Amino acid sequence: MRKLVYYVGSSIDGFIAGPDGSVDFFPMGDDVLEHIVSEYADAVPTHVRAAIGIDPPNTRFDTVVMGRATYDPALREGITSPYRHLRQYVVSRSIAETLDPEVEIVADDPLGRVRELKREDGRAIWLAGGAQLAGTLLPEIDELIVKIYPVVAGSGIPLFAGGFAPTQFELTANRVFESGAAIMTYARR
Repeated sequence: MRKLVYYVGSSIDGFIAGPDGSVDFFPMGDDVLEHIVSEYADAVPTHVRAAIGIDPPNTRFDTVVMGRATYDPALREGITSPYRHLRQYVVSRSIAETLDPEVEIVADDPLGRVRELKREDGRAIWLAGGAQLAGTLLPEIDELIVKIYPVVAGSGIPLFAGGFAPTQFELTANRVFESGAAIMTYARR
């Protein structure tokens, strides 16, 4: 069975985006960017991979699941398939039909759909966000990889949204960068 991995950036105080969905306040040091490109290139959008001249094979993920708000920035740029190198699922009740044949819309039961995906053969499934979807899929999240940027947001979109549901994870790896960012990896206990 493959894993569902919530790989996401966060402020020190646990916000993945500002109140308006912005992420441009995260300070991206060159050291973190180099690490992301070398270790997590699967999570770099296809058009960005092309712009920086990389086209590595997928090593971690072969599928991405994201909520509508996570998909929207690409749509605003006219990009209907932001991760062409992955199977793409967008969980949304407001998108009536797919805008691209490479993107499947999941309108109902995202938990059931992820359980089906986990039973398939393949690499890990990347949960790209957002908070509501992460809260819904928490029972199926096997691993958290959180890039913690050295900034306090004060408010915004949290890592998880939903009801009170204490869930134990164990720290399995961490890396601290000279720029002050850290990547923390946790596995479900």
